[in-house]
Amino acid sequence: MSPGWLFARVAAPFLAGYFVSYVYRMVNAVLAPTLAAEFGLSAGGLGLLSSVYFLSFGLFQLPLGLLLDRFGPRRVNATLLLVAAAGGAWFALAGSAPSAIAARALIGIGVSGCLMASFTAFVLWYPPDRISTMNGLAFSAGMLGAMAATVPLELLLRVWHWREAFFLIAGTTVAVSAVFWLWVPDPRSARPRGETLAEQWRGLREVIADPGFLRLAVCLGATQFAAVALQTLWIATWLRDVAGYSPAEVARGLLAVSVAMIAGYLGFGRAGDALARRGKSVLWLFMAGIAVASASLAALALGARAAAMPLWSLFVAAGTAASLGYSILSRRYPKAMAGRANTAINVFGFAGMFGGQWGIGLVLDLWPQTPAGYAPEAYPWALGMVWAVQLAGLGWLWSGRRLLG
Repeated sequence: MSPGWLFARVAAPFLAGYFVSYVYRMVNAVLAPTLAAEFGLSAGGLGLLSSVYFLSFGLFQLPLGLLLDRFGPRRVNATLLLVAAAGGAWFALAGSAPSAIAARALIGIGVSGCLMASFTAFVLWYPPDRISTMNGLAFSAGMLGAMAATVPLELLLRVWHWREAFFLIAGTTVAVSAVFWLWVPDPRSARPRGETLAEQWRGLREVIADPGFLRLAVCLGATQFAAVALQTLWIATWLRDVAGYSPAEVARGLLAVSVAMIAGYLGFGRAGDALARRGKSVLWLFMAGIAVASASLAALALGARAAAMPLWSLFVAAGTAASLGYSILSRRYPKAMAGRANTAINVFGFAGMFGGQWGIGLVLDLWPQTPAGYAPEAYPWALGMVWAVQLAGLGWLWSGRRLLG
């Protein structure tokens, strides 16, 4: 299969799936004021509504890894996308906060395979020195989905109700699922012939018990506790409440952040593969990126406003170095364990996203709301809280870096 044909038959559909999943992930950042008003939500309630997606997503990761390694990324992703479409339709029809939260959780399960299925497919179809670049492309496709949920969504909502927009997203999800069923081929499985489910579970336990894996996974989770929790919800409210942006300006700010993330994912992916081809460790690049992100977040937590958008953009771009964690694992374990290794580390990532997104809301609720939104003086404490977690994760990885050498 030629590179172009391989991209069209394999990579492009998986990238489209992750694009759709990120639309679901980001949509609440733009809809936040509307959802809070319609369902009567506090900051903590809004954080829970958005972050339950990450909770259900994370809880499904370990079984997902077994499914990916046993049945292949194409069939697993195609089936789960239909679950996501059902969750999207339910969310569009939700008449109460509990119903919307349950629908959001179902969406999380449905899109839980999009990124991990992509990574598994890339390991099965592409050579090792292309994995970081392909993973970077996948993350970048997600950022295109995030961009679609900023200015384009804000413009659509001027003429459509948010429920109509959600039906459109659900319909698109069904279409992408159909592409997987009808167009994407199955690779030759890397799973050893005759491997039982018990043997698969034993392999998963060995991954989780690996001390190097635990250091990397905790650092990635701590980074996502800050980076993704902010990018998918709370940067938008910070721009509104602290910087005083209008809804249109917030959408443009989120668009700029998404562009910065795309640049980060592509840049770190290419740099990671270049280091791998020279036989050098990617771990140092992983840690350097997170250190830069932490420094940027510290400046924002301390009240920097003059260069707020450049700092936010640097924070999210540098934080994309966390994506290298998946390629580090792809070189550490056999191909037959690609699904289990990637989903195991993703449990930590999504636990961090859930905790960070909900935790920030709980901190903001400690101050009385203003007529415009949440109290500006609450944000330094919220940002400081997630910064401390991110820095602690990086410090623990640094102390055990030789385990991954």
